[in-house]
Amino acid sequence: MLVYGKQIFFYLLDRHPDLIKEIYLSKQIDPKLFSKISKLGVTVERVDNKKAQALAKGGNHQGFLLKIKDFVFTEFGQLKQENFLVLLYGITDVGNIGSIVRSAYALGADGLVVSGINSLRMEGVIRTSSGAALDLPIALVPNVYGLIKELKDSQFQVYAADMSGEDVRKVEFWGKRAILLGSEGEGLPKKAIQKCDQTLKIEMKRDFDSLNVSAAAAIFIDRMRDE
Repeated sequence: MLVYGKQIFFYLLDRHPDLIKEIYLSKQIDPKLFSKISKLGVTVERVDNKKAQALAKGGNHQGFLLKIKDFVFTEFGQLKQENFLVLLYGITDVGNIGSIVRSAYALGADGLVVSGINSLRMEGVIRTSSGAALDLPIALVPNVYGLIKELKDSQFQVYAADMSGEDVRKVEFWGKRAILLGSEGEGLPKKAIQKCDQTLKIEMKRDFDSLNVSAAAAIFIDRMRDE
């Protein structure tokens, strides 16, 4: 798979050089940086901006593009051994998913499960998460109802994010827990909410409809994490 951008380039170079297969550069770089890249033992190709734009499909590559090993999803069984999970249902926007992954990793969630969809293009998620998707375990479980049941069978308290719920600030959390969030447009199916243990919301200070799902996720994660 191909990823691009200066930030993700340096993240991979510093943290995951073993994942890099090829490097494409469309700008001059510092000789010390080029020396560091050369030590990886991978193909380094200089390309003009036209080819770089084609490889990035019009994205803002900033002169840095990499071909990396294919992303491998974590087995869901492994995540059931963790303590705090973030669950996404029906969210397909890679920008939102990437932002949620970044918050989940930074704030201490143990993993993320994507549900309600059968596949996910991880190139965009890796890029928009600034590389955090390479360090946070991520599983793909299409059936949300089976997902909820398996987690509850594994002693998780599963919470649904919905405006009808209790203010997350007033709830105490302990033990194994998971927060389930739906897309901004559709939200969560009523059946999924009913199967969860409790429903939570973010109480608004002013009269406003709702938050972007990635912003809401960050708030829930921060409120629900271990101290």
